[in-house]
Amino acid sequence: MTTQTSSILLIYTGGTIGMIKDSETGSLKNFNFNDLLTYIPELNLLDCRIDTQSFEAPIDSSNMEPVYWQQLVSIIENQYDHFDGFVVLHGSDTMSYTASAVSFMLENLAKPVIFTGSQLPIGDLRTDAKENLITSIQLAALKKDNSAVIKEVGLYFEYKLYRANRTTKINAEHFEAFTSLNYPALAQSGVNLSVDYNALLVPTGKPLLVHKALEPKILLLKMFPGITQQMVTHLLDVKMFKGLVIETYGTGNVTTKSWFIAALKKVVDSGIPVVNVTQCSGGSVVMGHYQTSVALKNMGIISGKDITTEAALTKLMYLLATDDLPLDFKTLFETPLRGEMS
Repeated sequence: MTTQTSSILLIYTGGTIGMIKDSETGSLKNFNFNDLLTYIPELNLLDCRIDTQSFEAPIDSSNMEPVYWQQLVSIIENQYDHFDGFVVLHGSDTMSYTASAVSFMLENLAKPVIFTGSQLPIGDLRTDAKENLITSIQLAALKKDNSAVIKEVGLYFEYKLYRANRTTKINAEHFEAFTSLNYPALAQSGVNLSVDYNALLVPTGKPLLVHKALEPKILLLKMFPGITQQMVTHLLDVKMFKGLVIETYGTGNVTTKSWFIAALKKVVDSGIPVVNVTQCSGGSVVMGHYQTSVALKNMGIISGKDITTEAALTKLMYLLATDDLPLDFKTLFETPLRGEMS
């Protein structure tokens, strides 16, 4: 493997990684990415060309919305033929949502798009930003037999590269902020970069297709003990949303109270897709395994299997905005499109 002659576009959307402390006020502020080498001179040691592009107005990732996902994939689309790989700098709070969405929006991707960020600002003495950024660029630049090694959307944080649409942020304090409990790491950074070739997506060989249309009217309902009929009835007004994701207990279980089952059936009967995902960090939905999920299976609710909530929401947004959908939406959703489920 080599990084020689690779060209990488570094895209800054916002987030902690691109901030430094103001020497006068002590507050954090965005720095000019044209001065990147001033803060990370080690990038000069990488045997690849690095160009930078920033959102016109970088945002805190808590303000992330689908319109910014569209802006991001437009940048990648416009520069796709000019670079060997892309590294996206993003705030960690919503990184898994953005990276999952981008994985669906870029169909037939054959180049690396690596998301990364940091828990501490780039100018902080103990920052994790430098290692995350340097290794992300190295991973995006990796080539074997003159072809990119990574050909999918990944997320790199604290020595591990994950498939982006398999990730969830699990820690707001530790440097190991992300995990992928249902799929192995694609690569690990140690003394050497170790790639799990068996875990990588194999590209289709077809031309890149960029999908920018997304359906934002998606509702997320999380099960919890004591959830009330009045609240559920209010939320499940079928005139207000186009898709529903339910975060259920364990392997896909819900309360068996008749009013709750009736409320879900009303949604299904109205033609709105309902996806069942587990609220557990790891594991899979297996409807019918327990009596408490038999009714969901019988009414045709979609099994999210081992998909993350982030990927389920963004997959629904993507599919519901697609014009040429087959009649069997359930089968389509339960089919892996970008390696997001087993």
